[in-house]
Amino acid sequence: MTQRRTRWTGWLAAGLACSAWSTQAATVQVDVVDDAGRPVAGAVVFLESPAARALVRPLPQAEVAQEKKQFLPGVLVVPVGTQVHFPNRDSVRHHVYSFSPAKKFELKLYAGTPANPVLFDQPGVVSLGCNIHDRMVGWILVVDTPYYAQAPEGGPGEGGAASVSSPGRALLQSVPPGNYKLRVWHPRLAPGAAAHEQALVVPSTGNAQAAVKMAGLAP
Repeated sequence: MTQRRTRWTGWLAAGLACSAWSTQAATVQVDVVDDAGRPVAGAVVFLESPAARALVRPLPQAEVAQEKKQFLPGVLVVPVGTQVHFPNRDSVRHHVYSFSPAKKFELKLYAGTPANPVLFDQPGVVSLGCNIHDRMVGWILVVDTPYYAQAPEGGPGEGGAASVSSPGRALLQSVPPGNYKLRVWHPRLAPGAAAHEQALVVPSTGNAQAAVKMAGLAP
């Protein structure tokens, strides 16, 4: 009887702990506009902190395909440590490369899918190109946090948090309370430009909102 009561007490404690976590985790809404106040579709938002960095885990699978002489998706966001495959689904061969400081690599002229994925082990922006087709451009944003999302391009958003239906608006769900650095990036920023940055406090109760104006975006 005592053993059964002890086991039940343990289950109750675990349940209460899970309940407390779920009530403390917040939804963070970020609205991103340009200099003219227009929503910035496709903006990537992410929250950084020492506690967030400790929770980073790589995605089990990720890819940037080449289809119709384009990189798909055009922007991929992955946590540090993720390995990305680069399948070529075109009938022509591609030569994928990046000279970005966050990851320099080269997949020489190939068809099909290279046997080995590319490991992205440093945070930062990785610009992708093709030596054969100059108009092919793509980006991989490597983040050091599990809290990230992308505002939709006119359809559902992508990210490790949630999808939304409003261009320029991204939602990050299940964010623990604390002090964060909110960063916002978009491929229309000047090459090498740092992501927009501002402080954000996620409260212990309720949700959080932030408004970001991104300056200097290319047309």
